[in-house]
Amino acid sequence: MLGVAFGIGVLLALVGGTAAHGCVAPYQLVSEMLQRLEESVKADELPNPSVLLAMNLVGATGTETNKWLLQQIQQEAVKRAQKDMTSGEVALYALALLSSCQEPQYVQALGQTINLIQVLQEKTDEEMASLDLEGVPKTTLYSVSLDALALCLAEAGGYQEASVIVAKKVLKLKSQLSVDTRAMAALALACTYSQTDLYDVQELLQEALWVVTNGFLDEQEKKGGMIGNIYSMGLALQVLGATSNFYFPREWDCTQAFSVVYSHDYRQPMAIAQVLPALVGMSYLEAASLDCTASTGASPTLQPSLSPKPSTTTAPSEATITVQYSIINKLQGRHFSYTTSVRVPVGSTLLKVLQAAEAKKPDIFSFQTEQTSWGPMVVSIHGLAANPDDKTYWKFLSGTDALQEGVGTYKPWNGEHIQAVFSLY
Repeated sequence: MLGVAFGIGVLLALVGGTAAHGCVAPYQLVSEMLQRLEESVKADELPNPSVLLAMNLVGATGTETNKWLLQQIQQEAVKRAQKDMTSGEVALYALALLSSCQEPQYVQALGQTINLIQVLQEKTDEEMASLDLEGVPKTTLYSVSLDALALCLAEAGGYQEASVIVAKKVLKLKSQLSVDTRAMAALALACTYSQTDLYDVQELLQEALWVVTNGFLDEQEKKGGMIGNIYSMGLALQVLGATSNFYFPREWDCTQAFSVVYSHDYRQPMAIAQVLPALVGMSYLEAASLDCTASTGASPTLQPSLSPKPSTTTAPSEATITVQYSIINKLQGRHFSYTTSVRVPVGSTLLKVLQAAEAKKPDIFSFQTEQTSWGPMVVSIHGLAANPDDKTYWKFLSGTDALQEGVGTYKPWNGEHIQAVFSLY
């Protein structure tokens, strides 16, 4: 699909097998994933720092798309970091800048300058204060881990204390934590382990890393290569590829895990951004140590990527499916349970189902979404809004099984029963 090399670092990895664990993906697959990442960059959408981070880690730097995305991320950091971003968002922006060989302590855009690391330290302090007072972070343990990783790689203060707390939570909760949370925690702990010279801290981090990595290996063995679900594989592969010292002398069957990834057709940009670095033997731990002068980033053309999104209006399809859709609240305020049946074109996403239900009965099935790096997230249904303060959210299920994709990517099948249940996390 891509007829040109997209970076010396990637090309060497693909040809020479430079990954420490010996597994790298076929060139064609990496090329296709990279092209999908570039095509996901839209001029009329907020920039996704995870996309820039992944592009840099695989060597696709120096392109017009990469330069444009970096510029947009600098501008958004100046405009929104202090007031509108969570700690985890700030951390991702910092990692994206570090991987671009930029100084996150000195971000200039729109005639302004911001110290993104100072902002991150302040927001991390808020997370830690919440952990001290309430036993839970202001946002999530995933975000705190991301904060610690970014601060560690930036060689700033505050990451060691955060990592100690994260390690203790990992040891206490273990498999109760999601694969994504454990994986991000492991990346943060591995960075801190390499930076600290305090023996008791190293011992704690080593124990937590042993628990996480061996837990992943156990799960892979039991599930034929899968760790969590297909969308958590990216971070899990990054961890196992970068932390072999912590599960030694045990060995990782990376071929089995990679085969699971190869069997899935990744389309969601955030999922691609997490799995792509692992496929060439890289991880977020390398974000601050890239040689930005060595890459020769030829890549897909800029024009299709940065043009405004085309209209999604298409001619009505004759082929349709019927989906049953329920909204349920037995948690808060006045309880309710409503069900409807809608018909949508074959291949429609769940978002189309919600829109069809709202059009059919707007007084009952009204909903609101917010755009995230994983796509649109439903934040309110029937006037009942999710609230991070009381840890509530709208959980989507197929029958009794929680969906592993968002409403913007999941495609229901004919006769499926989708439930949106107001839940706690």
